[in-house]
Parts: sequence; C-alpha cells; structure tokens
Amino acid sequence: MATRPMEPLGGGGGAPEIFAGGARGSVRRAVVIGNGCAGAENQCLGLLRALGLSDRLTLYRAIRPTGGINKWLHFLPISLHKLVDQVLRQMFSSDKFATLFQGDKLAQYTVCNGQTVGLSSVLEADTKRIVTMVNDTFEKEGLALVVACGRDTISFASSIRCLAPDNVFVIQVQHPRYRVDRFDFVVTPRHDYYALTARGQREFPHLLWRWITAREPPGPNVLISSLHNVLKTCGSVRISFSRRTPHKVSDLILKEFSRHPKVYIWNGEGPNPHLGHLAWADAFIITADSVSMLSEACSTGKPVYVVGTEHCRWKFSDFHNRLHERGAVRPFTGLEDMSDNWGYPPLNDAIDVAARVREVLAERGWTVG
Repeated sequence: MATRPMEPLGGGGGAPEIFAGGARGSVRRAVVIGNGCAGAENQCLGLLRALGLSDRLTLYRAIRPTGGINKWLHFLPISLHKLVDQVLRQMFSSDKFATLFQGDKLAQYTVCNGQTVGLSSVLEADTKRIVTMVNDTFEKEGLALVVACGRDTISFASSIRCLAPDNVFVIQVQHPRYRVDRFDFVVTPRHDYYALTARGQREFPHLLWRWITAREPPGPNVLISSLHNVLKTCGSVRISFSRRTPHKVSDLILKEFSRHPKVYIWNGEGPNPHLGHLAWADAFIITADSVSMLSEACSTGKPVYVVGTEHCRWKFSDFHNRLHERGAVRPFTGLEDMSDNWGYPPLNDAIDVAARVREVLAERGWTVG
C-alpha cells in the first residue's frame, strides 16, 4: 500500500513527521509492542492516552536472550539472535562452558528503565499469537490498533500487518529506516531527517556517522561541581540514571552525593520514579545524550537545563537547537537559581499525531473510542 508523506509537525522535542499508508466501526482496543525501554514504550503509551485507549491495551515486549555471550549479540536482528542462542544452547547443553555461551535460561528480563520483570509476568511478543488473537476476536472487538516503537519491534509490527492487513492498523514509532509501506502509519522525529538536509550531507560522510553521536556528558568533575553550586537554591534534589549513563559518572555521583541530606538517588531497585519526578519536580537538569528524557521533561512546561549540548553533533545538535528555539531548554552552567520559575508552552506532539491517526482511520471508515 502506498504511503503519503506529510510535512513535519512542529519543531524539536521529537516533533513528528508522519507517513500515512484502507474497516468499519469503532476502534476500542490496542496492542503495544515495546522493547522494554521506558523512553520507547512511553511514546506508544502517550499516543494511546491521547487517543483515549490507554486503559484498553495489551502490552507485549520483544525480548532478547540474556546472559552469557548474548550481551555481545545485540547487533543481530532479534530473530537471528534468538536462533543463535537456541543453537548455542543445543551445542553446549552438557559442556562445562555452557554458562559462558548460554547464560541463564531462566534469567529475569531486565527492562532498560531499571526495573526487572520475570518472564512469567510479561507477554513476550509473538507474531503468530498476536495475529491469532486479533483475527479470532475481530467480529466482537473490531479493528486492533497496533503501536510499536524501537528497532527490535519492527519485524513484529510489519509481520502482523502482512498477516492480518484487514484487521489491524499498525503504527511504527521511530523511523524503520527503509520501506515505510510495511506500516499503515509511521511517526518519526524531525531530526531523523537531518542527514537528508543539505547541511547534514555536507557535515559528515556516511562512514563517520557512528563517531558523531554524543557518547558521554562532559567530564564528571565538571558536572559534580555544578550540582554542588546549585544545591543551595534547591529544596531537594532527586537523581535517576538512564541506561546510557556511563558507570564512571554514576559511581562518582553516588560517591559524592549519596549521604547528602538534600539528595535522593534512585539506585535502580524497585519501581522507577521517573513519572513521579516529571509530575512533582519544579525543574530538571538532564544530560544531552537522552532525547527521550529531554522530550518528556519538555512536555511539562517546567524549566529544563541541559548538560553537554556543546558536545553534540549532527542530528542531535539539530534536535537541541530546535528545543532552544522553542524556549524549552537552557544550558546548565551551575550558576542558576533553581527557584527561578520560567516556562514555555509544553511540547505535546502526541496530540497532533493522535489527530492525524483519527483522520486516516476515518478515511477507512473507522472511529476511535
């Protein structure tokens, strides 16, 4: 099915560019296919909340094998990774080196936001199972809205659409890199297209792209001294780390602030306090490497200070420039008065995307809710 490109909506902050890709009645249910990373899954959940389907969804996750050599195989497509793991288990099932190659078959699945979920309590993504469920319940439940986000979910989402094209409407969040016609709808950040701009093509040749992503925030000693400087204007400070936070940075922060009476540091155990931080914090200090965390903070309309923007290059620099142009962020210098209450119109691209989803569904004779 041919896709129809639309102009990007809005500016930075993950502002989407949408490709719409033909059925009857009301959409009352949704299927989310996530990869276990909070930043990715929250984008799916935010869209469904805007569509009024947040309490009518089933969550599946694309789960990779864990333990042993598996940590080195994440570059493989998830289906191939599972096949390699299965072969290794068979080859080394009775060998003394089995633990090295296989890992722990019953290991918990570690979610990237720091929580762990036993395999018995999470629905593992299975294309045939999802398609069977959708087809068997279509007459009673109607069309299923399938929303997926992240590289590991692409094969599941595209296969579901291929096997049940009349019973699903598939949305892929984040650009799948090729063949957008495999989906009914694709939502992608504007900065994903920076490489196609004249400036982006001039800046770096393709072979150097892997070297131009901001790998780490600026030196830990700089960040530590800056945090000390602003503590006197804070009521309290709550710190949580993302999956990209270098261990040397988190270790230094723990060493420096773990006993400070004003500072609470989440150690990764128990429920992730991220949503609570977004709701109750008066201001945010975020390192430049996390696009998702920055986008979520900018959806609050509260002050957001960014550490390390000057180290970003290419499309990530473009992303930060767009946030700055919209007045949503300021560079963190360590000289701020954290009680200074400035604001901006909250970024909420999910509303724009939801409106466009409703339009495309209406063209096919469906409404949402």
